[in-house]
Amino acid sequence: MKRLSALILVLLFSAGALFAQQITRVAVIDMQKVYLTYYKDSQAVRAFEDEKQRVQNEISRLQDEIKALQNRRLELQRAGDTEGLRLLDDSLKKKLQYLQDYIRIKQTELDDKANTLSQSEGFAQLLFRTIQSTAEFEGYSLVLSVRNVDAVGSSVLWFSPMVDITDKVIQALVGNR
Repeated sequence: MKRLSALILVLLFSAGALFAQQITRVAVIDMQKVYLTYYKDSQAVRAFEDEKQRVQNEISRLQDEIKALQNRRLELQRAGDTEGLRLLDDSLKKKLQYLQDYIRIKQTELDDKANTLSQSEGFAQLLFRTIQSTAEFEGYSLVLSVRNVDAVGSSVLWFSPMVDITDKVIQALVGNR
């Protein structure tokens, strides 16, 4: 009888410990979206958006040049002009390398500008407190920042939209204005 009651007591304590363990819930937030939404009416964000558009236009222009060179290459290939192909291949290689370098450098510059834009002392503190309170209210114990799931530099490979608290944080920030 003593053994049975001791066993029941141990089982009850074990069950209580299992139920006491908290399951970690994870949320993600798109900080760039928050920055751009919160600062929507500011001159600095409009300038940032203009810069992003200029960079995208330049990338499109360079891609068009490369496509034109590739089309010219096909023509030279059909004509059997090996010397022209060699010269064009050199030019094409240089253009492709320039485009890759341009994209890498400009993406870094844009990321730095977006970071600077969001680092005002008051906003940074307000944002942190808002993320913290939103996460606690929703029952999350971890919040990860995700730029864009399709972005190469994103550290989050996949997430369910159910854990994205970006819009809730934005709504809370708008309420604090």
